[in-house]
Amino acid sequence: MKEANTKDLSLLLLLSIIWGSAFFNIKIATYSYEPFTLALVRVIFASIPLFLLCKFKKIKIEAFGKKWNWYALIGLCNIAIPFVLIAIGTAKINSYLAAILMSTTPLSGSILAHLFTKDEKLSYLKSLGVLIGFSGIILLFFDKVI
Repeated sequence: MKEANTKDLSLLLLLSIIWGSAFFNIKIATYSYEPFTLALVRVIFASIPLFLLCKFKKIKIEAFGKKWNWYALIGLCNIAIPFVLIAIGTAKINSYLAAILMSTTPLSGSILAHLFTKDEKLSYLKSLGVLIGFSGIILLFFDKVI
């Protein structure tokens, strides 16, 4: 595995800030927009820069080929439906609770990867990292949880 350098850690920090603020921003946006509109806007704002990056780097987008229906199904199941459900859920509960619930994704993902893959087995350090991350989320919202 590659050792993380300063650029990698900076990008990880930026990603954490973007993802961490998403639920707060979605909660605010649900007061003005419907969940389907929010999902559409999120997908459009994400797809435009990705499309431009693919054009700039001359990467062929396979989803525009003959098997586009499979890519559409994957996009629907992995992006569109979850984004709509997240917006609906965030409209119904507090944003801190949504952040706590969504922070369980690495926890469940690491357990599922351990069970269903050969090369992503849980180790002591991986388990400790996931638990420290989840504990950090709980610590951030501790006053609201109790």
